[in-house]
Amino acid sequence: MYRISELAKRCGVNKETIRYYEKRQLLPLPARTEAGYRLYSEGDVKRVQFIKRLQQLGFSLTEIHQLLGIVDQDKERCANMYEFVSRKVGELQRQIEDLQRVVHVLQDLQKRCPDEKALYECPMIETLVHEKGDCYES
Repeated sequence: MYRISELAKRCGVNKETIRYYEKRQLLPLPARTEAGYRLYSEGDVKRVQFIKRLQQLGFSLTEIHQLLGIVDQDKERCANMYEFVSRKVGELQRQIEDLQRVVHVLQDLQKRCPDEKALYECPMIETLVHEKGDCYES
C-alpha cells in the first residue's frame, strides 16, 4: 500500500494530480488509515499510469473517464470499446488532415521567402497580412 506522496512519486505526478483524478472519478476513492491518510494499491499505480499514457496519446480527461467507464464495466465491453475507438480514430484522422493543410500552407510561405536574409518587407508576413480570409472580409 502507498500513501499519496508515494503514489505520486511512483507515477511521476504530483499529489494534486492524484486528488484531481479522484475528484474527476478517474481514480476510485482510496482506503484510509485510522489517522485519515489515503492508502493506494498497486492497481491504483497501474490506473494512474494508464491515465497518463492515454493523455500522452492525446485523450482528454473526459474521454479517459468514458474509456475507464467502459473498462470498468463487466458487460458489453467490446461493443462499447469499438464504438469509442472508432469515434477517436475519426477524430484523429480529421486532426491529421488539418495538420497536413497547415504544413502545406507553411511550406508555401517558406517558398515565398527569397532567402534567409533580413528584408524590410518580408514576403511571408505580407502574404499573411494581405490575404483575405472569411473572418476578415468586410
